[in-house]
Amino acid sequence: MSKVVLVTGASSGIGKAIATFLSEKGYKVYGTSRSPKNQETFSFELIALDVLKIETIKTAVDFIIKKESKIDVLVNNAGIGITGSIEDTPTEEMRNAFNTNFFGAIDVIKTVLPHMRKQKYGVIVNTTSIAGYMGLPFRGIYSSSKGALELVTEATRMEVKRFGINIVNVAPGDFATDIISRRYHTPIFEDSAYKENYKANLDLMDAHVDTGKNPIEMAKKVYEIINTKNPKIHYKVGGFLEKFSIVLKRVLPDTWFEKILMNHYKL
Repeated sequence: MSKVVLVTGASSGIGKAIATFLSEKGYKVYGTSRSPKNQETFSFELIALDVLKIETIKTAVDFIIKKESKIDVLVNNAGIGITGSIEDTPTEEMRNAFNTNFFGAIDVIKTVLPHMRKQKYGVIVNTTSIAGYMGLPFRGIYSSSKGALELVTEATRMEVKRFGINIVNVAPGDFATDIISRRYHTPIFEDSAYKENYKANLDLMDAHVDTGKNPIEMAKKVYEIINTKNPKIHYKVGGFLEKFSIVLKRVLPDTWFEKILMNHYKL
């Protein structure tokens, strides 16, 4: 039987690329979207799931189990971007980002794990971010939500290892997707102390996405992971400088690395 894969946030961008690629490789793929439509444009079945609503997570997982009797792979990809200075960004928007990127991912994991334990097998791939390895100016909430998911993955991986389940992180850098249109942007307030720096950095962030890599690279990496007997804990997919920045943060004194970032972001 083909392996059954659940990919959250699969209606566009990286999630769609992963779901499409795995479907073409012969996997039985169920992608999710908050509002599925235009099913004919997808090579996989798109079902409703909103990571902020636990009842929709349970309904989607129950639907797959009823049809397939198993879920072999979960790709936890659903997430949102958020930009803005810590002082100017509404706290409620910060909570929404954590509820989506962190607690939403955890709720999907918690719903799938009982089925994977029962079948004594499973692979969970959490899409995090290279930004989750460092606090980036005007992306502090996004960075911290993804960094938190990286650490929870490490902890959960040890807890479920004896059940035959592997949990891994895949951290992408900048990819050419439509994340800009779905990202929460704190407004550029006229009276903000951060107005000029924030506007310049917002333009820089958008340019990085526009010139980012093809999402198919993430799809290929996920395919490689789920076909690896003993996958690593952390994977990074991005440009040389993006991945090298993680190495620099690890080896340089904190203030040196901070200066590099501030020069890059012209702060």
